[in-house]
Amino acid sequence: MAIKVHGHPLSASTHRVLATLAEKELDYEFILVDLATDQHKSQAFLSLNPFGQVPFFEDGDLKLFESRAITQYLAHTFADKGTPLTAHDPKKMAIISQWTEIEAHCFYPPASKLAYELVIKPINGETKEEESVVSQLEARLAEVLDIYELHLAQSKYLGGDSFTLADLHHSAVINFLMGTKLKALFDARPHVSAWCADILARPAWKKIVAATKY
Repeated sequence: MAIKVHGHPLSASTHRVLATLAEKELDYEFILVDLATDQHKSQAFLSLNPFGQVPFFEDGDLKLFESRAITQYLAHTFADKGTPLTAHDPKKMAIISQWTEIEAHCFYPPASKLAYELVIKPINGETKEEESVVSQLEARLAEVLDIYELHLAQSKYLGGDSFTLADLHHSAVINFLMGTKLKALFDARPHVSAWCADILARPAWKKIVAATKY
């Protein structure tokens, strides 16, 4: 088995890669990196990823350590397998790329911090941030979701009529937040809510959730 993923069940970035592998129906070996014992900061792991973050990905002699680069590699390399997650048409590809960038730079920063505060910290027994900080992050996320609502009123998925990486990249953090009070933010926007229900109901995503219980 050539593909190996070094990651952790509480890592949204790890989930992003695993979901892509599931959509592509690819076999892989999962290697647990124990974040609780700072294994990701060990010299052995830093020799794989000098930034000390999961996931780390191997496919034969290819080594990658940025989740969105990994998903792009998988989507293009295995374009003929499983779910098409990109497009051959340059205009369609540009739209998909636009929304993957929006996910990375607009959605993910507040959403992932909220997931960390409301989900990860309680699991780890850590002290939460001040409520004012959480409220500021919530307001930032609400602004982004307002834009998503307008866009999704005109398009079934972010990148067009088909599910692509632009949608998949959101699944992990949305899944975390759906178990918190912030579910109301998504539910208050009908097109966003329908889109969330759609992407979280995908068999590939359900497979990953079942395999990475936390």
